[in-house]
Amino acid sequence: MPNDSAYLNNKSQEQNTYDAIVIGSGISGGWAAKELTEKGLKTLLIERGRDVVHLKDYPTATKDPWDFTHRRGTPSKIVKENPVVARCYAFNETTEHFFVKDKDHIYEQEKPFDWIRAYQVGGKSLLWARQTQRWSKYDFKGPARDGFATPWPISYEELAPWYSQVERFVGISGNYDGLDTLPDGEFLPAWEMNCVEKTLQKNIMSHYKDRFVVQGRCAHLTKPSETHLLQGRAQCQARSLCERGCPFGGYFSSNSSTIPWALKTGNLTMLTNTIVHSIIYDENKTKATGVRVLNAITRNPSEYFAKILFINAACLNTNLILLNSTSSRFPNGFGNDSGVLGQYLAFHNYRGNITADFDGPQDQYYYGRRPTQAMMPNFRNVHQQEMDFLRGYMVHYSATRGRANAEGIGGEYKDNLTEAGNWSIYAMMQGETIPKASNHVRLSKIKVDQWGIPQLITSVAYDDNDEKLLKDFLNQGSEMLEKAGCKNIQQIDTKQAPGLDIHEMGGARMGNDPQNSILNKWNQVHACKNVFVTDGACMVSTSTQNPSLTFMALTARAADFAVSELKRGNI
Repeated sequence: MPNDSAYLNNKSQEQNTYDAIVIGSGISGGWAAKELTEKGLKTLLIERGRDVVHLKDYPTATKDPWDFTHRRGTPSKIVKENPVVARCYAFNETTEHFFVKDKDHIYEQEKPFDWIRAYQVGGKSLLWARQTQRWSKYDFKGPARDGFATPWPISYEELAPWYSQVERFVGISGNYDGLDTLPDGEFLPAWEMNCVEKTLQKNIMSHYKDRFVVQGRCAHLTKPSETHLLQGRAQCQARSLCERGCPFGGYFSSNSSTIPWALKTGNLTMLTNTIVHSIIYDENKTKATGVRVLNAITRNPSEYFAKILFINAACLNTNLILLNSTSSRFPNGFGNDSGVLGQYLAFHNYRGNITADFDGPQDQYYYGRRPTQAMMPNFRNVHQQEMDFLRGYMVHYSATRGRANAEGIGGEYKDNLTEAGNWSIYAMMQGETIPKASNHVRLSKIKVDQWGIPQLITSVAYDDNDEKLLKDFLNQGSEMLEKAGCKNIQQIDTKQAPGLDIHEMGGARMGNDPQNSILNKWNQVHACKNVFVTDGACMVSTSTQNPSLTFMALTARAADFAVSELKRGNI
């Protein structure tokens, strides 16, 4: 498929023209579709995978363990065929239909990188872990203060109103904790810590004045508002079967929320099983005019046109599309005047785990399967550089009781099975990695996928900063648990490859300087003002918080700006 602008024919252009095109229907793409259609734009939402309709297409959502051939396990044949995706915590017999299979979508790992993908309407919003925290002012100021990456072109204060807008629509449960390292938001009632977690919270915070254990914040409806009921969503049932698709709409997904909302406007057209090959750039108009696509099933090419484009294909696929969108104006990738496209990728360091035992009350338990954990916001290098490594990590905690060791036979054995075991503690790190030019993706010059599109090469690795950060978490986490009264503390380095965190960010980063960034403060491509990128590819740094809430807030902000500029005739 040629990359210079060559419309198929005038009739095709007329039939396939919209006000806006959104590429990708995941968390950020769904928000772009919602915002643009609400503001009156006729919008085409392009998804490379199949359609998944809320309620209708969740085949395993209400099944019991005995309804599955392998009792929810993953057969060895499937694991062997899919060594990357099989490592994902959510991949098993109940969810495999929502995941991309390794053998069907090949990429080249120059260094080990687990690329987890989900090609369908809703994308990974059906599978995400749903943890939603605002970034703090320290997270946005970090790169400028510490001299890595490029400064963020926006501040927390600029994004705060958009966080609020997103939180009210999505439905975020949480407490008002009053921490400047973890700003409060627009919350539904929080889930409750169990008795042992409350004890850990009290004990840890009594020993450390700068370390705060708080209840996790998550995109689950604990008490639906009128807005959520209008979406057709209901209260979370604490089933913890979220990755199968929620028939209650209890957690946020594009399928249950933003896409149906956009469809109700009458302004949304959806195109599924359609792979975006590249962006069409018109050198005479000095703007993008549309996209070239391939039917995923027939491989037939076509073109679609619009006044503005939102690229939300998920971080690495967005980088792939931009890199593959070459022309006389952009020989090295779309908008890549700076030469940094595909570079400065970062992710979250999940390698550190700690387990322990706790002598908790034997007469107490907890109700349901709560969809979040207790957590501790970052306490390292917050106000100034004080460690021998950059940035820091968030800690997630949980206390659970397993099943007791059952002995005996017959009725005695069955009675023993109902007894709860002892209390155990689990803690994990979510560490900030530092964006580097050497951590990058690029296109293969010789290998293509089954649609003839160049394969992506991933070249991403840990560095010395990540090793120091891991060591500090293992040492400090163990010390905190010991002071909290835990026993049999075990430190674990999972040694997992980058990517399994599924929080990849960067490659088309924002920045004030077009010489070292791709996008401006409004998520516009510096060199082409009618193209916006608001998924993980736009990120300058990763902070220690989960990123999805920030993706959504950036998308809502950029869409509002894009429509305003379009109406003014500026794009």
